[in-house]
Amino acid sequence: MAGFSPEWLALREPADHAARNPQVLAAVGAHFAAKASVTVVDLGCGAGSNLRGTYAALPSRQHWTLVDLDERLLAATRQTLAGWADEAREQGEELVLTKGDHMITVDTRQADLNKDLEWVLGWQPDLVTAAALFDLTSKRWIERFVAALTSLRLPLYTVLTYDGREIWQPPHPADASVLAAFKQHQHTDKGFGPAAGPDATDVMAEAFRKSGFAVSIGDSAWRLDGHSGELTQALARGIADAVLETAKVDPDTMAGWLATKTQSASALVGHHDLWARPV
Repeated sequence: MAGFSPEWLALREPADHAARNPQVLAAVGAHFAAKASVTVVDLGCGAGSNLRGTYAALPSRQHWTLVDLDERLLAATRQTLAGWADEAREQGEELVLTKGDHMITVDTRQADLNKDLEWVLGWQPDLVTAAALFDLTSKRWIERFVAALTSLRLPLYTVLTYDGREIWQPPHPADASVLAAFKQHQHTDKGFGPAAGPDATDVMAEAFRKSGFAVSIGDSAWRLDGHSGELTQALARGIADAVLETAKVDPDTMAGWLATKTQSASALVGHHDLWARPV
């Protein structure tokens, strides 16, 4: 799977944190409320945003193993987390953070989630997490992932899985054709086989329920406004580039669409959060 730039991840982080579904996050926190400490493996960690968005709901002592294929992002993650924490110190290969009344120990590990998935899950944490990951993976990979979690009886908390909803204001005549082409692009291979794209949450939920897990799903749509101008522009450019790769919308139409969207007053981009646990 191709990586994402630290700049893009930093740009989207405020929108990601604002969009998280509070009911789903509260249910995760309640599940672990009686524990003094918790171990977490975060898949496709990027720049560590998921840790920053989740830690406050979990017990005060935490150990996170952050997993990504991209060594650049893993290095950037350590630097970003050290700057985010109230205090940070190196302890061998671990980074020990203090944030409020939380003490968080962090390991970073490079791994390929295609080849190394079962090895990573074999660390048997209390919780597996991910953010904006599963729409990039295939239906077959998701089913393999769920089977591995089921065999180890590991719960999953994942956020910000794209679900295909987009509403831009003001509208443009090409909105429907652009969205259809973008969804087609979302199903192309991102390194795991043909991607589940907007269907990923439904695929995961069905696989977990068939495995006897309890599943909770909550809306976590981005709601962008005039204060999100830089993110809105970057998002529109990314969509336009993807659509042009499909050749389903002609370049002149895309240029007009992009000009409108980079000046948009608001945009809703649909995502879902999911919490699945063995019962």
